[in-house]
Amino acid sequence: MSSVGKALELLMLFNDAQPEIGLSQICRLTGKDKATAYRYLQALENSGLVEQTPLTRSYRLGPAVLQLARIREMTVPRKSGAESTLRELADATGETAHVTVLSGTAVFALTSCESHRHSTRVIIDVQTFPLHATASGIAALSFGPEGLLDVAKDTLTVFTPNTATTMKSLRAAIDETRRSGFSRSNGGFESDTRSIAAPLFDQSGLFAGAVSVASVATRFTPESEKMIKTRLAAASRQISRNWGGTVPDELERAWQQSLTPPHELEAAP
Repeated sequence: MSSVGKALELLMLFNDAQPEIGLSQICRLTGKDKATAYRYLQALENSGLVEQTPLTRSYRLGPAVLQLARIREMTVPRKSGAESTLRELADATGETAHVTVLSGTAVFALTSCESHRHSTRVIIDVQTFPLHATASGIAALSFGPEGLLDVAKDTLTVFTPNTATTMKSLRAAIDETRRSGFSRSNGGFESDTRSIAAPLFDQSGLFAGAVSVASVATRFTPESEKMIKTRLAAASRQISRNWGGTVPDELERAWQQSLTPPHELEAAP
């Protein structure tokens, strides 16, 4: 990776849980020595991508990020095309709904919405979603570019006892996702969370991201699962339309099959 890439990589350390990070903490998180980390931070600071806070001298995202985000949303209006539908999804399910986008080989958080129906709810505080351990990541592996599986194979980090850590288990999850049209994580990233996701498509006709519902495990039941899947399918259609895309016919058929009770399928002519 080039020096520019290594410097920009530091930007991904900032998130809702740690909007400000000190030099020593950056060194611990990246494994870089202070001289190297400081050199990269200076380059980012000179570009306005980070700045130091006056009191603590820790680093935070700089004003140039706002300008870049504004231009990105103006040219590719992903966030605005998802927020209204996401609020409806959170209200309907009583759980946390969120949207991720695929950029290159990484799945990034775009926006999330929490339901206030319950005092205990899932908080989305990650910026990059592991391909093998999250519903959003498995959706990308199932419907995105083929090369993503090679990326996931090299990063099978264990997060919980339920994390898929072998290619056999990961391929089984992908096969099930393609069969049903929905990906899921049964505590693969956080042991007390159950997540289900549906893919999103843009004007290119290709996979662009995923819309997900993350539920506290103790509230997740077969009944709530079916309701969440039904709502996710509707949300996927709407957000894909807002992004200039449509849900492929084969995915619609997979949804219909997985959401139709078995006795109805048997009775069908």
